[in-house]
Amino acid sequence: MKKRERAKRKDNIIFLPGLEKRLTDRGLDSLQNKRYQEAVTLLEEAREHDPENSDILIGLVLAYFEAGAYKKARDMANDMLLKGIGDYLQMVDLYLTILIQLHEYHEIVATIEALFDEDEIPPDRHDHFLTILQFSRRMAENSQQEPSELPQEDRGVKELNLQSLTNLNEQMLVISNLTDKNIRPYMEEIKDFLNTESGHPFLKSLLLSLLKEQEYDKEIMVRKFTMNRTIIPTELPDIQAQPKMKEIENQLEKRLESSDPVLFENIKGMVERIFFISYPFELSPEEASAWAAAFHLLVLSYLGGDLDESNISAEYEISPEKTAQALIKIRELEEISYPNI
Repeated sequence: MKKRERAKRKDNIIFLPGLEKRLTDRGLDSLQNKRYQEAVTLLEEAREHDPENSDILIGLVLAYFEAGAYKKARDMANDMLLKGIGDYLQMVDLYLTILIQLHEYHEIVATIEALFDEDEIPPDRHDHFLTILQFSRRMAENSQQEPSELPQEDRGVKELNLQSLTNLNEQMLVISNLTDKNIRPYMEEIKDFLNTESGHPFLKSLLLSLLKEQEYDKEIMVRKFTMNRTIIPTELPDIQAQPKMKEIENQLEKRLESSDPVLFENIKGMVERIFFISYPFELSPEEASAWAAAFHLLVLSYLGGDLDESNISAEYEISPEKTAQALIKIRELEEISYPNI
């Protein structure tokens, strides 16, 4: 017969057995249902009873992040990495996501360089981390430039020369320098760039996002992936709130956020990358379930999980053929989702 668990005592307060599990379950349920501050409160209390529980700590990091408490999320994720709590590479991915939100590019560079120095990165993740490292190095360098060192485009010249630049890194810098200035004087060149087949889709998405932010309300032709579309930037959805993307994330969230929140965050990151690169186009197949199943399968393959296309397709109530169609498109877009800067 199983011995009964004894009640715990702390500061003369008696806690019933299993309290931390109930708090954890309620906290993760609140996180899943987007009640982030409630999740923080519950998971903080659960951590008091079980301070080394990885499920509680990961849930709390995610709750902090979603509630906008980025510095708390960063500090806790860093502490978990130092203590070796949770899957190491998954925690690194989560930590880097938080640092990107905080624009702490120097810390991103230091973290990834340490991973390479210690040979901690498996071969199948090498390109992923190298791309983030190269991008963060450039962003860190760019943030340190003095006004006199800024490219000529930022000192009043009304030409960007985007199409004459052959280096994607140089093009990225030119576009990043438009974020805090009026974009309209450069519109003719921007329209030409958006209408070319040669312009990198990532850069075109950046420009469209800037045009929407600056409320540009005239028609523009955009070409990507041999497709073209006439759009008005003010009428586009926000790049992080595309309806189909949110529907896919909702389907993934229902199935994974409570059972495997780290896997969910990894998949969500890929969804956002792919929809960033394809913005503002909607790709085939139309069914959000096909894309959700395909994203689930692809990230599982990256993480070395068991793959069963038929079972996962059935879980999302979509045919394996539709899932395969979406999977092919995701793989194509994943190859170009970030330029090699």
